Amino acid sequence: MQQAAQTVQVRAVYPGTFDPITLGHEDMVRRASRMFSHVVVAVAAGHHKKTMFTLEERLAIVRGALADLPNVSVVSFEGLVIECVAAQNAQVMVRGLRSGTDFDYEFQLAGMNRHLQPEVETLFLTPNPQLQFISSTLVREIATLGGEVGQFVSASVHERLREKLGAKA
Repeated sequence: MQQAAQTVQVRAVYPGTFDPITLGHEDMVRRASRMFSHVVVAVAAGHHKKTMFTLEERLAIVRGALADLPNVSVVSFEGLVIECVAAQNAQVMVRGLRSGTDFDYEFQLAGMNRHLQPEVETLFLTPNPQLQFISSTLVREIATLGGEVGQFVSASVHERLREKLGAKA
Protein backbone atom coordinates (compact mmCIF):
# COMPACT_ATOMS: atom_id res chain seq x y z
CA MET A 1 0.00 0.00 0.00
CA GLN A 2 1.44 3.34 -1.04
CA GLN A 3 1.48 6.17 1.46
CA ALA A 4 0.49 9.68 0.39
CA ALA A 5 3.30 12.23 0.52
CA GLN A 6 2.97 14.75 3.31
CA THR A 7 3.32 18.42 2.56
CA VAL A 8 5.43 20.23 5.09
CA GLN A 9 4.28 23.75 5.83
CA VAL A 10 7.37 25.91 6.28
CA ARG A 11 7.19 29.66 6.87
CA ALA A 12 10.11 31.84 5.92
CA VAL A 13 10.95 35.46 6.70
CA TYR A 14 12.88 37.66 4.29
CA PRO A 15 13.94 40.76 6.25
CA GLY A 16 15.32 44.04 5.00
CA THR A 17 14.92 47.78 4.90
CA PHE A 18 13.68 47.75 1.28
CA ASP A 19 14.32 51.44 0.66
CA PRO A 20 13.22 50.82 -2.07
CA ILE A 21 12.58 47.19 -2.97
CA THR A 22 14.63 46.35 -6.08
CA LEU A 23 14.29 43.72 -8.79
CA GLY A 24 17.00 41.79 -6.90
CA HIS A 25 14.83 41.71 -3.77
CA GLU A 26 11.81 40.72 -5.84
CA ASP A 27 13.79 37.88 -7.42
CA MET A 28 14.63 36.55 -3.95
CA VAL A 29 11.03 36.73 -2.73
CA ARG A 30 9.62 35.13 -5.87
CA ARG A 31 12.08 32.24 -5.64
CA ALA A 32 11.49 31.82 -1.90
CA SER A 33 7.72 31.80 -2.49
CA ARG A 34 8.20 28.67 -4.62
CA MET A 35 10.21 26.95 -1.87
CA PHE A 36 8.10 27.74 1.20
CA SER A 37 4.42 27.54 2.03
CA HIS A 38 4.45 31.18 3.15
CA VAL A 39 7.01 33.98 2.94
CA VAL A 40 6.83 37.00 5.20
CA VAL A 41 8.67 40.04 3.89
CA ALA A 42 9.68 41.86 7.07
CA VAL A 43 10.34 45.56 6.51
CA ALA A 44 12.68 46.98 9.15
CA ALA A 45 11.79 50.28 10.75
CA GLY A 46 15.37 51.19 9.93
CA HIS A 47 16.18 53.11 13.09
CA HIS A 48 19.88 52.81 12.24
CA LYS A 49 19.48 54.18 8.70
CA LYS A 50 18.22 57.41 7.20
CA THR A 51 15.63 56.16 4.74
CA MET A 52 14.24 57.92 1.68
CA PHE A 53 10.77 56.44 2.21
CA THR A 54 8.88 56.30 5.49
CA LEU A 55 8.10 52.91 6.96
CA GLU A 56 4.47 53.21 5.84
CA GLU A 57 5.56 54.11 2.30
CA ARG A 58 8.00 51.18 2.17
CA LEU A 59 5.29 48.78 3.35
CA ALA A 60 2.92 50.03 0.64
CA ILE A 61 5.63 49.87 -2.05
CA VAL A 62 6.63 46.31 -1.12
CA ARG A 63 2.99 45.17 -0.97
CA GLY A 64 2.38 46.68 -4.41
CA ALA A 65 5.46 45.08 -5.95
CA LEU A 66 4.57 41.63 -4.61
CA ALA A 67 0.77 41.77 -4.86
CA ASP A 68 0.68 38.91 -7.37
CA LEU A 69 2.15 36.41 -4.89
CA PRO A 70 -0.68 34.89 -2.81
CA ASN A 71 1.62 33.17 -0.31
CA VAL A 72 3.58 36.32 0.53
CA SER A 73 2.68 38.81 3.23
CA VAL A 74 4.40 42.01 4.31
CA VAL A 75 4.89 43.19 7.90
CA SER A 76 7.01 45.76 9.67
CA PHE A 77 9.29 45.14 12.61
CA GLU A 78 11.58 46.88 15.06
CA GLY A 79 14.34 45.34 17.10
CA LEU A 80 16.13 42.08 16.46
CA VAL A 81 15.28 40.33 13.22
CA ILE A 82 15.45 36.94 14.93
CA GLU A 83 12.67 38.08 17.27
CA CYS A 84 10.60 39.02 14.23
CA VAL A 85 11.18 35.56 12.77
CA ALA A 86 9.98 33.98 16.03
CA ALA A 87 6.96 36.31 16.20
CA GLN A 88 5.98 35.18 12.68
CA ASN A 89 6.24 31.50 13.72
CA ALA A 90 8.75 30.98 10.93
CA GLN A 91 11.33 28.23 10.75
CA VAL A 92 13.59 29.85 8.15
CA MET A 93 15.17 33.23 7.54
CA VAL A 94 16.08 33.96 3.92
CA ARG A 95 19.09 36.18 3.26
CA GLY A 96 20.57 37.32 -0.02
CA LEU A 97 24.23 37.17 -0.94
CA ARG A 98 25.55 39.34 -3.76
CA SER A 99 29.28 39.07 -3.02
CA GLY A 100 31.95 37.61 -0.77
CA THR A 101 31.70 40.72 1.38
CA ASP A 102 28.00 40.00 1.93
CA PHE A 103 28.89 36.41 2.84
CA ASP A 104 31.36 37.41 5.57
CA TYR A 105 28.81 39.67 7.26
CA GLU A 106 25.84 37.32 6.77
CA PHE A 107 27.81 34.30 7.99
CA GLN A 108 28.51 36.08 11.28
CA LEU A 109 24.89 37.16 11.57
CA ALA A 110 23.64 33.63 10.89
CA GLY A 111 25.90 32.26 13.63
CA MET A 112 24.65 34.81 16.14
CA ASN A 113 21.03 34.21 15.16
CA ARG A 114 21.50 30.45 15.49
CA HIS A 115 22.86 31.02 18.99
CA LEU A 116 19.84 33.16 19.89
CA GLN A 117 17.21 30.94 18.18
CA PRO A 118 18.69 27.47 17.42
CA GLU A 119 15.43 26.25 15.86
CA VAL A 120 15.58 28.86 13.06
CA GLU A 121 17.61 28.02 9.97
CA THR A 122 19.19 30.70 7.76
CA LEU A 123 19.01 30.06 4.02
CA PHE A 124 21.33 32.03 1.74
CA LEU A 125 20.23 32.71 -1.82
CA THR A 126 22.21 34.38 -4.56
CA PRO A 127 20.33 36.63 -6.95
CA ASN A 128 19.97 36.17 -10.66
CA PRO A 129 23.40 37.16 -12.13
CA GLN A 130 21.82 40.04 -14.10
CA LEU A 131 20.55 41.49 -10.79
CA GLN A 132 23.58 40.82 -8.60
CA PHE A 133 24.97 44.36 -8.68
CA ILE A 134 21.72 46.11 -7.73
CA SER A 135 21.38 47.59 -4.25
CA SER A 136 18.80 49.94 -2.77
CA THR A 137 21.61 52.32 -1.82
CA LEU A 138 22.80 52.60 -5.44
CA VAL A 139 19.23 52.94 -6.74
CA ARG A 140 18.55 55.80 -4.30
CA GLU A 141 21.80 57.54 -5.19
CA ILE A 142 21.29 57.26 -8.95
CA ALA A 143 17.66 58.37 -8.68
CA THR A 144 18.52 61.33 -6.42
CA LEU A 145 21.12 62.49 -8.95
CA GLY A 146 18.60 62.30 -11.79
CA GLY A 147 19.72 59.03 -13.32
CA GLU A 148 17.40 56.44 -14.84
CA VAL A 149 16.63 53.57 -12.44
CA GLY A 150 13.70 51.92 -14.23
CA GLN A 151 15.88 48.95 -15.16
CA PHE A 152 16.60 48.19 -11.48
CA VAL A 153 13.09 48.36 -9.97
CA SER A 154 9.59 47.32 -11.01
CA ALA A 155 7.33 49.85 -12.74
CA SER A 156 5.29 50.54 -9.59
CA VAL A 157 8.44 51.20 -7.55
CA HIS A 158 9.84 53.40 -10.30
CA GLU A 159 6.66 55.47 -10.22
CA ARG A 160 6.94 55.89 -6.44
CA LEU A 161 10.55 57.06 -6.83
CA ARG A 162 9.48 59.56 -9.48
CA GLU A 163 6.72 60.87 -7.19
CA LYS A 164 9.15 61.19 -4.29
CA LEU A 165 11.86 62.92 -6.30
CA GLY A 166 9.68 65.05 -8.54
CA ALA A 167 10.07 62.93 -11.71
CA LYS A 168 13.91 63.01 -11.54
CA ALA A 169 14.31 59.23 -11.41
